[in-house]
Amino acid sequence: MPLKKKKKKIARRKVTNKKAIKRRVAKKRLVRKPQKKAVVKLKLKLKLKPKPKAKPKAKSKEKVIGIVTHYFSKVRAAVIKLKAPLSVGDTIKIKGHTTDFKQAITSLQIDRVPIDSAKKGQEIGLLVDSRVRQHDAVYKA
Repeated sequence: MPLKKKKKKIARRKVTNKKAIKRRVAKKRLVRKPQKKAVVKLKLKLKLKPKPKAKPKAKSKEKVIGIVTHYFSKVRAAVIKLKAPLSVGDTIKIKGHTTDFKQAITSLQIDRVPIDSAKKGQEIGLLVDSRVRQHDAVYKA
C-alpha cells in the first residue's frame, strides 16, 4: 500500500488591508437600525406649545457693592473692585458659584496701607474667612 503523505496545516494569517476594513465598516453601517430618538424628537416638535414668558426674578434686598478680582490663598485676602463705599465694621456677604458666606470687615487696605473706609471705584484688599473666586459678587448685608 502506498503511504499517505501527511499534509501540513498551514496557519492562515488574516490579511487586514484597508479595503477589507472599509467593506466591513460599510456593512455594519447598513445593518444598523434607525435611531428611535430622532422619531420621538420629531413628534415632540410638532406637539410643542409656545413657552410662557419667563417671570422676572424677585430682586434681593442686598445691594451689590463690589466684585472679587483676585484671591491670595496664603494670606487669605481678596482684592475687590468697589461699586459702592465700604468701611471697617460693615457686614458683607460674598456669593458666587461655589461661595456663599457672611462676615464682618476687620481689615481693609489699599496698596498695603490700612484704611478705615473706601470709596466707589477703588480696588481694596480685604481679609476673608473663606476662599473666594474671581467674579464672586460682594453684597452689603
